Amino acid sequence: MNVISFNGSPHNDGVIARGIAIMKDQLEKEGISVEIVHVGDKAIQGCIDCRKCREIGHCAIEGDMVNEYFHKLPSADGLILGSPVYYGSIAGTFKCFLDRLFFPGPDMKYKAGATIVSLRRSGGIATFHQLNNYFNLAQMIITPGIYWDVIHGNSADELSGDEEGLQIMEVQGRNMAWLIKTLAAGKREIQPPPPFDRKWTNFIR
Repeated sequence: MNVISFNGSPHNDGVIARGIAIMKDQLEKEGISVEIVHVGDKAIQGCIDCRKCREIGHCAIEGDMVNEYFHKLPSADGLILGSPVYYGSIAGTFKCFLDRLFFPGPDMKYKAGATIVSLRRSGGIATFHQLNNYFNLAQMIITPGIYWDVIHGNSADELSGDEEGLQIMEVQGRNMAWLIKTLAAGKREIQPPPPFDRKWTNFIR
């Protein structure tokens, strides 16, 4: 079993990286491998709404890491999204990456997702919900936690003062491992719902 974790921070050794490392430790204790991918320090163009991905099956923009992981995601059992708060929202580069990754529709149905948000003071809950929207619309199962998965600090060193946040990450890692194993066991006994033709209704004329 394996999990892919995207670090949306431009800092590869920052607060988000530390949160991912805590979850990774818990997942590996349960025999689940974790690949950490640093996204926030890359040059990634945003979606241009060309909609060619609906024809070719992946993003039409080439030259960055989006399509590599679009094709890799279906082989993962779970996905972690981690972002710092920028103006009460997802970090800009990371949002460009996620929009282009999820819009073509990678097959992630009924797989486990978990979110990590870091901040100095405020905006964590809004960013947490924004990240979970990607999971929800991909028909993924969001890992339960004991609190919102928000950790505090301007650096990995400052995070050590957020004892509750550190515990939240540990519990989230254990819960994600349990969820992945539960989903795998359940799929052996009960088939997922059958596919369906999506209906689209536009209200702008």
